[in-house]
Amino acid sequence: MLFLVAALLLLGTLMGTAAFVPPPVTAVAAAAIAAWLLAFAARERGARRRRN
Repeated sequence: MLFLVAALLLLGTLMGTAAFVPPPVTAVAAAAIAAWLLAFAARERGARRRRN
């Protein structure tokens, strides 16, 4: 999952709207997205454990 976030960040920096904002802002946004993905994965894993 982190590889996907890194790949999307690199692609966005090179070609997307992230190219128009400063790199620190892009890094903060990437960290926020990564944190959200980790929280989502943890929540889903917990829900799956409760079902079984």
